[in-house]
Amino acid sequence: MLLEPEKTLFVRGATPVLLMSETPVHEALPALTAPDGAVPRCDGWSVVPRLTVCVVDGPGEAGLMIPAFVAPVVHEAGEAVEPGEMADWCTDAERAGGAVVLSLDALPEILDWSHLLGSGTAHGGFMPVLS
Repeated sequence: MLLEPEKTLFVRGATPVLLMSETPVHEALPALTAPDGAVPRCDGWSVVPRLTVCVVDGPGEAGLMIPAFVAPVVHEAGEAVEPGEMADWCTDAERAGGAVVLSLDALPEILDWSHLLGSGTAHGGFMPVLS
């Protein structure tokens, strides 16, 4: 299944994050509640970070392909959010051994991690890189 890049936000960091909205796999992903910030592993799922296409692969037929080259990428620098590069996000994911992948009803206008991880509306978790 192809997910439009406008429905994604790639966030750079020591543990990179992929935020997705309106995904057909939302209900297939486990509900996430991590108010303490400790994001659990998303068993049975993996991510393949590539410059042109990012793949989120789940059990059975569940999964998504995202045209990553044209997807929005940001980097949090303190309290500021700056534009980022997909190649850097892919490097972050390789270095971290995976990424936190969250499926949401809608992409947030402000990156409020305590709300995203503690509201109970997100689905997903940490997905290891599939080589």
